[in-house]
Amino acid sequence: MKTQINIKKIQDLLLHGLKSSYVDDDTSRRMWWLSLEVIQKEFLSHNCQDGGIWVASPLPALNEKKIFTKLQGWLFSPDGFSYFNKENAALLPANKTKKNKASSAYINNYKVLKLSEKDGYEPFLMVLTPNFQCILTIAGEKDKKVLLMRSDEESLKTVIELIHRKLNQDNFEEGINFRNAINNLGDLNINDHFVNNFWPSLSAKLAKSVPNLNVQNSIKNDDKTIQITEAKLLKAISHEVRTPLATIRTLISSTLRKFNMDDAMRNRLIQIDNECNEQIDRFGLIFNAAELVSNELSPTNQLAKINLVEIFNKLTPVWTKQLNRRGIFLKLDIPSQLPQILSDSEKLELMLRGLIDKNTRGLKVGSILILELRPAGQNLKLQLKVQKSENSKKEISKKEDGSDIGPVLNWNPQTGSLQLSQVATQKLLASLGGYVTRRRDTGLTVFFPISDSN
Repeated sequence: MKTQINIKKIQDLLLHGLKSSYVDDDTSRRMWWLSLEVIQKEFLSHNCQDGGIWVASPLPALNEKKIFTKLQGWLFSPDGFSYFNKENAALLPANKTKKNKASSAYINNYKVLKLSEKDGYEPFLMVLTPNFQCILTIAGEKDKKVLLMRSDEESLKTVIELIHRKLNQDNFEEGINFRNAINNLGDLNINDHFVNNFWPSLSAKLAKSVPNLNVQNSIKNDDKTIQITEAKLLKAISHEVRTPLATIRTLISSTLRKFNMDDAMRNRLIQIDNECNEQIDRFGLIFNAAELVSNELSPTNQLAKINLVEIFNKLTPVWTKQLNRRGIFLKLDIPSQLPQILSDSEKLELMLRGLIDKNTRGLKVGSILILELRPAGQNLKLQLKVQKSENSKKEISKKEDGSDIGPVLNWNPQTGSLQLSQVATQKLLASLGGYVTRRRDTGLTVFFPISDSN
């Protein structure tokens, strides 16, 4: 009888005979997340066009939508994630966009299998494409951990065979699918550039996360370190908030499909679903802002030409329903022909939803939100103006802006809501190519740069 294979045995095999310095659990996790960032952004995103596979435990580890689209995957995950199969698999990691046909390819592109207790819960990831291969994992005992990265031919062959055996014993059909996927990859070309640059890139990121030790700048650097730490914590919290909300949406969708019910109950479930979706969007925006603060991303990261009018036409029905539920009306003042702008369409949609939400919180029933879009030199100017109802003018004029709590969030006790701080809003818009101004008389104004080659 063959020995049963589990993830823990594979990790121990990779660790065997290795002479390395150990780190505590927290440090190993920090190294793990920074390693994933290096792998995805600096190497894998450029080497996934020809397809490939990934195997992970106990979470997908990968979080780039483009990578999910191109690669086939197998996830060993513990009980409690059973409802993330098929269309709901995008919730691990959390889905940042509304479901649409274009995203269904990556949503259905990995199989969720049960993780046993013997597998353990230390993270494991193997990625194989024709021109990029990597095994990344954490192994060792508590507070004596090692981050392991392997991309040599011998390690790859060994782990591929062990994963194949594990799949055969756990789910024979998936074992066949895995072997077919490996065969379809053909010959694997070891990526020497990755081999030579992974550890230096990881070291550079770790160095950036350590505060400057100059005495003269110690206080300033300590403040910055605290801000980055708070932002990273906020990223984790926003992910944890979105996951159960997305689960609730999944259960509601299933209930609406499978059960007959009266209109009152159906409408109540739809209302809960809408509220969950709005909160998912809000925390998705908070996640993006926290990522920007903690990683200090470039203000103009991977911008492309987009049609802002098309985005408004797509989002208007969503905004209309959202505002109508609160008794607020939406009025658009947008010419049909406008030049394209430079931005990131996916993140810009989320940002626009956040701006609408933030600037309508606290408005009374009968208020009208006016969205005006006009050319302004080399920019497109978006203005958000509120035409208040007669009953609400006095109350709104007294509304306070709230107070910032940390580098990302603002708390407004009058509306009882958490929103992006003004600084975080400005940084996030800057990363999308725009900048924001606010005047008491004209409301909120956002400028987006016009593409030079319309």
